[in-house]
Amino acid sequence: MKTSRIHNVLITGASSGIGEALALQYAKSTAQNLFICGRNEKRLKDVARRCKTLGAKVHPAILDVTNRAEMENWIKDCHQISPLNLVIANAGTSSVGETPDSIYNTFNTNLYGVLNTILPAIELYRQTPLTSASNKPTIVLISSIAGYHGLSTCPSYSASKAAVKAYGEALRVKLKPEGINVNVVCPGFVRSRITDQNTCPMPFFMEASAAAKIIAEGISVNKAIISFPFPLRFSSWLISILPNCISDWIYAKLPKKA
Repeated sequence: MKTSRIHNVLITGASSGIGEALALQYAKSTAQNLFICGRNEKRLKDVARRCKTLGAKVHPAILDVTNRAEMENWIKDCHQISPLNLVIANAGTSSVGETPDSIYNTFNTNLYGVLNTILPAIELYRQTPLTSASNKPTIVLISSIAGYHGLSTCPSYSASKAAVKAYGEALRVKLKPEGINVNVVCPGFVRSRITDQNTCPMPFFMEASAAAKIIAEGISVNKAIISFPFPLRFSSWLISILPNCISDWIYAKLPKKA
């Protein structure tokens, strides 16, 4: 039996990878209105077309999440069309070569792009009366298992994702009294345009569609940290609590990214 459509869902970075998979996941399940953005018009239009065939009303937009004013205006416009109750800050990137330009770009997208998405949404949630206790307004921040500990193979990526994870964890406690749910997602290696560039081993590699199902299920039960797969999560957590002299030795043995 098909789930009743109760969500007005906004997803950034929806033109590929986890964002694309989440758009399709919600289009076929609970999304009544689906607001998606990305920077590649061709890919985003294709995602929108497929989501429409699954029954959702899709509103695509070509946007750069690092543009604060543009994001704020877009999110307000989406909320006016139909009040948002699920906002997923997914857009992300990874540094290539760790040059100054690529490092700034990684932090601008992975951290400030998240802030540019969730802060306007939180203010709109605060202004909108709660209509159902079972359908609380929700903010989702996409971090990464790489955010459990700084990684020498991708310093700016792991650091930016660590910031997202820490902020989301704190925000969950801060916003709970206001009736706003916050979930932090820390996936491992999931098929995307980022992992397509990886030359290093990717243990427990997962297809984006499988990851989207896990994420959607975690959001539906308001899980604080949606981190997977478990073996990779456990090993990353374990290394993060070890003394630096041990964790440094372990990470020094990891294959270097080309």
